[in-house]
Amino acid sequence: MGAALCALVIALTGCQSAPGGGDAGKDGRLGERASASPATARPSGYGAVFLGVDECSSFGRTSFTEVPCTSERAAARVVARHGGTMKSGPPCPGTTDFVLHISEQRPSSDEDGDGAVPRGYACMRNLQPPHPGDPGGGGGPRTIVGDCVYRLDDGMVRETACDGDGKHAPDFKVTKAVDARSECPASTALYVRLGGERPVGCARPV
Repeated sequence: MGAALCALVIALTGCQSAPGGGDAGKDGRLGERASASPATARPSGYGAVFLGVDECSSFGRTSFTEVPCTSERAAARVVARHGGTMKSGPPCPGTTDFVLHISEQRPSSDEDGDGAVPRGYACMRNLQPPHPGDPGGGGGPRTIVGDCVYRLDDGMVRETACDGDGKHAPDFKVTKAVDARSECPASTALYVRLGGERPVGCARPV
């Protein structure tokens, strides 16, 4: 799910550099990463809002439906729901596993009977492990304290699992979120921008 992180300045959809570059945040995960593309999502009438908070989706990230959370088809639960796009809207919670993007639809039935499902996005948490959004999990739409990254040949870095079970071994770990780089410990080798109340993440070699 990780997008390459660019040098020195990183937005939620941006990149970060290897040692000495980038910046970070309190509990934020970097970027939108490989969350789902706008999908054809058909409302099923289980809640007042299609895929509202605490409701569940079926398996799939490009084609999905709302299902009862007790259903054997239920795969993930909504932990936050926002209108519009991730670029302009609030970030998902730090431990979000993935994001479902909901295209504006005009189906025959919907949550309020007006024939429309507004464009938006749902921050999802898997009902069962694995949870790539957990600290060190190697995925999720944001980078948070406890996450690890590995160095690319061009000097950039990407997130990977801290336990080494991913395709790439970790090179750095985000150990602290602070207000400014000057507050990072001396062992800091990489600064990561995470957004949030504390925008700078201090990463050390592993």
